[in-house]
Amino acid sequence: MNIVILGGGGVVGQKLAKNLTARGHLKGKTIGKISLADIVEPPTTQGCDSIVCDITDPASVARAIPQGTDVIYLLAAIVSAHAEAEFETGMQINLHGTMNVLERARALGTKPTLVFSSSIAVFGGEAPNPITDHVILNPQTSYGTQKAIGEMLVQDYSRKGFIDGRAFRLPTISVRPGKPNRAASSFMSSILREPLNGQEAICPVGPDFPHYYLSPRMCAENLVRGAEVAEEKIGLNRAMIMPGKIWTIQQLIDAMTAVAGPAPAKLIRWESQPEIERIVMGWRWDIHAGKSLELGLAADESFEDNIRYYLEDDLPRT
Repeated sequence: MNIVILGGGGVVGQKLAKNLTARGHLKGKTIGKISLADIVEPPTTQGCDSIVCDITDPASVARAIPQGTDVIYLLAAIVSAHAEAEFETGMQINLHGTMNVLERARALGTKPTLVFSSSIAVFGGEAPNPITDHVILNPQTSYGTQKAIGEMLVQDYSRKGFIDGRAFRLPTISVRPGKPNRAASSFMSSILREPLNGQEAICPVGPDFPHYYLSPRMCAENLVRGAEVAEEKIGLNRAMIMPGKIWTIQQLIDAMTAVAGPAPAKLIRWESQPEIERIVMGWRWDIHAGKSLELGLAADESFEDNIRYYLEDDLPRT
């Protein structure tokens, strides 16, 4: 079993790699090789190879996905606010890059399993609540549009028998380790991560703002479970919502306080940021996973778990 993780240098890619190396098997077969590929060489991860790959370059994609690849994880993308600010860059990476990966998978001629990380940003506009797997896609950002197109391509390449594809609409992943990125949702980790690290953080929305969340640890586990689902159980609809839970900003902070005490919450500064609010207020939050739960994927039990996972897995050690 040979696996390629595109976007292997990112938070989810790294968590996924560590999950797979610890398991040692996938889809009933022993894992022989895991390759982490990203635009810059991914960090060294025990049991994995690291390679540079630019998904906008078909030749680079072909080098990263050699013959004999059984499973491809397509996690590589630029995030929401970045794709909104730089339209051409978003199209080149999130749309044309996805096409390059799908074409390489088709060229293998072996129908590899391809797991595509989509996003709940594919939903928006005037769709009724709650949002379920079968609500019409109506993204309100360029990033969401690019992910929606990617889903449709995965669907069609699967219908044609080129790949065994499955696309999972990821919730906002929190608490993410590392530094803030250009995702509009970045504050949904930073208002917890920075205070837990003893640093000040800014929250650009009010405490009653609700959203749909999943921890990095459970996201990685779901990507493994999602790859292992038998193709015949997925059926005709290849895209589905990954399980998550709905919490308000205040509930996130309350969970942090319950686990880590009152001091971190005092480091949060409330400051409106209209450019972020404009994006996130267009997102839908009353989201209910159905199909993926039936297929064995799962959400975190509580946001206190998300806080504990960060403290266990990712809190910087001095």
